[in-house]
Amino acid sequence: MNYLDIDFLSDNTLEAARQLLGTEVVTEIDGEKTSGYITEVEAYLGLNDKAAHTFNGKITKKNAMMFEPYGHIYVYTMHGHNCMNFVTTSDRPEGILIRGIEPHQGIEVMKNRRGKDTDLTTGPGKLTKALGITRAEHNGTKINGEILHVLAGKKPAVIEETKRIGIDNKEEAVDYLYRFIVKGNPHISKFKGKADSNNGWQ
Repeated sequence: MNYLDIDFLSDNTLEAARQLLGTEVVTEIDGEKTSGYITEVEAYLGLNDKAAHTFNGKITKKNAMMFEPYGHIYVYTMHGHNCMNFVTTSDRPEGILIRGIEPHQGIEVMKNRRGKDTDLTTGPGKLTKALGITRAEHNGTKINGEILHVLAGKKPAVIEETKRIGIDNKEEAVDYLYRFIVKGNPHISKFKGKADSNNGWQ
């Protein structure tokens, strides 16, 4: 299997976030393979981004993985849900939150893990449960390791930039257009409107 070269995560986090859209994230856990094409991400720019866990360079037990080099996986919990980030750069604590994927492989497994048949991966906590990712087991693991890898997938027709979700009290960071979505794809958080005929892919 030809894993995607992830060196693009090493430099510009905003550009890396855009490049992640359409890539296929694959997990192999307990002999079960699941995957989906990334449809929605949010970038967090560390030291100067008041919405980032690493704002001002503060290191805690929770966020320590964000200070590791690019290619590590940072999983944190919020309101009982696991949220998965890909760590970027090697000299700044930055990362990309994976917010949505379009299910591809192992959809029945995803349904079993989620306990439902629809709306499987339209949010960061939903997709980690569908993929089998938890903080306890996977925080600190590496992309393209034994558990999770990334493949080339599809190309978005249009990438839309928006404000990030759920950071209402972070002053000017509230207005940063650091959320990127595949326009017209229904497998994103709070999707409204009509899906494109090809779900926004070229």
